[in-house]
Amino acid sequence: MSATRRAPKADSYSAKDIEVLEGLEPVRKRPGMYIGGTDERALHHLFAEVLDNSMDEAVAGHATRIEVHLDADGYLTVGDNGRGIPIDKHPKFKTKSALEVIMTTLHAGGKFSNKAYATSGGLHGVGISVVNALTDDLSVEVARDQELYRQTYSRGLPTSKLKKVGKAPNRRGTTVKFHPDPEIFGKKLAFKPSRLFRMAKSKAYLFGGVEVRWSCDKALLQENDPTPEKETLRFPGGLRDYLASIVGERPTVTSSLFSGRVQKDGGHGTVEWAIAWGGAGFQSPAGQMADGFTSSYCNTIPTPEGGTHEQGFRQALTRGLKAYAEMTGNKKAASITAEDVLGTAAAVLSVFVSNPEFQGQTKDKLATVEAQKIADSVVRPAFDHWLADHPKEAEKLLQHVIDQAEARVRRRKEKEVQRASAMKKLRLPGKLADCTAKDRTGTEIFLVEGDSAGGSAKQARNREKQAILPLRGKILNVASSTRDKIMANQEVMDIALALGVGLGKNFDVNDLRYDKVIIMTDADVDGAHIAALLMTLFFVEMPELVNAGHLYLAQPPLYRLSHGGKTVYALDDAQREKLRAEEFAANAKVDVGRFKGLGEMNAADLKDTTMNPATRQLARVQLPDEFDQASDLFGRLMGKKAEPRFQFIQDNAAFAQEALDV
Repeated sequence: MSATRRAPKADSYSAKDIEVLEGLEPVRKRPGMYIGGTDERALHHLFAEVLDNSMDEAVAGHATRIEVHLDADGYLTVGDNGRGIPIDKHPKFKTKSALEVIMTTLHAGGKFSNKAYATSGGLHGVGISVVNALTDDLSVEVARDQELYRQTYSRGLPTSKLKKVGKAPNRRGTTVKFHPDPEIFGKKLAFKPSRLFRMAKSKAYLFGGVEVRWSCDKALLQENDPTPEKETLRFPGGLRDYLASIVGERPTVTSSLFSGRVQKDGGHGTVEWAIAWGGAGFQSPAGQMADGFTSSYCNTIPTPEGGTHEQGFRQALTRGLKAYAEMTGNKKAASITAEDVLGTAAAVLSVFVSNPEFQGQTKDKLATVEAQKIADSVVRPAFDHWLADHPKEAEKLLQHVIDQAEARVRRRKEKEVQRASAMKKLRLPGKLADCTAKDRTGTEIFLVEGDSAGGSAKQARNREKQAILPLRGKILNVASSTRDKIMANQEVMDIALALGVGLGKNFDVNDLRYDKVIIMTDADVDGAHIAALLMTLFFVEMPELVNAGHLYLAQPPLYRLSHGGKTVYALDDAQREKLRAEEFAANAKVDVGRFKGLGEMNAADLKDTTMNPATRQLARVQLPDEFDQASDLFGRLMGKKAEPRFQFIQDNAAFAQEALDV
């Protein structure tokens, strides 16, 4: 019997399939891994990285001034009067200067040890090279030893050699001028002066020893934009000045702020904070109105998701207030939580620690365990002394926090009753399938297009945390409807009843029964229209729900690609072709299936792609900073008059033609 040799499979896996990305290629191929995406937030993260390097020089005591300028052509310049990036040859790269190594090599920098920087906010040699990789034009000027040097780059590669361009007797430091690459961020995305100015201003507050000089081309400033064309930012009072500017003339529970700054261990464990307790109407550093917020930073880097330093801060305040209550014989404070203490507080916290550890490449959350201990050990004794020195203020604060605790318990009980009531009223065929959790935390409601999709969603959901409300067809366009018609519409009222909230003036975000409200419609034109009608409902009748970050759009796939036991999903045509090229061999016969609608997806596919928090993608719906502009846009697109809608279509016809799926 002769042996037969099997032919190699079409999808065989060998050394030739291993792709090696060199230099900064990984950054351009997967920018989301380094800056969190390619949206507006990611674009402005480029500025944050360059600004962080200049701030590190200032915090280290080598720079006193940072200059930021935005040109009309979209170029952004950040310069400082620090030591300047070294320009001598690097010992490990004999043909390259240290500047070129830093600009073109990931993980090259002066922040891995404490020799050059005791504390730093940069990405340990990742930040400036990532910026370089994602810009189509970048130039660096370095003034050292009374000489000026310059080198240019494009998409991570040098376009010139490092050149000595002249004498610089009265200049020192580093200046970086760059333009974001439209291949990465798109042609329409551009830096926003208001956002850049807010970021620069927060840096000036975070380190009182630095002066930030801001300037912006006047052509970029809109008529109602309060962003100045030029301003010098310097705040010796630090976070206390920062918080005072946020609180303004609004009434607070205590007449004085609780603030302080303590430096430990030779500057390796510095903590600065400021906090005021009050009611509604604070404008957070992100520019949003809120009843309360905690804005935290580590080594001048914003940490919007908090972390260990916030944990230590919250722990110090909560335990300190409980101890004061026990000392004064107030037994009602036994049940207060950190949520009660900080729920209506405007708080700003900044720490400086050596070798900080963050979760995620964009450093949104601090993970350094030592930071919790440092914050707690610094803030707790200061808070104890503040309470003891201000007995009248302490009593007002204690009563305020106890009131918050009692209101929290009351709301929880009301929500349990509301959920039970809603289940009785909405237990109808094709209507609300509620979740079983009694507490709102972590719960979600999916507003689903059609009973068929609703049936699939009910099978795919997590019954404890996920509720399903199927909707029949296209709901009422509330932007062009009378009040009586809105209140008489069954679908609109079903949504309001399921969410547990009222409409218009009767809306109260505290009554919301779910953490996330998720619009889940088909990935086609009809689905997009239904989603637009639903977003209009929330914008017009429940804007606080959107501002509080509770509204999301599900991202169901349009295609399923399968071959050899491997299956991937694509959101659109472009991603379909990209995944076909990246995930499968060139000659593989990939089976491509198109989902006609959510109702045709089986429960397993719907769960994995759209509903499971571990594997899905969600898009959070946000209103622009300029509320009037958003209101005007909704009025033009969804209002009664056809003329503004027709004008908008004409103005955007070119974009629509580019995006048309034929």
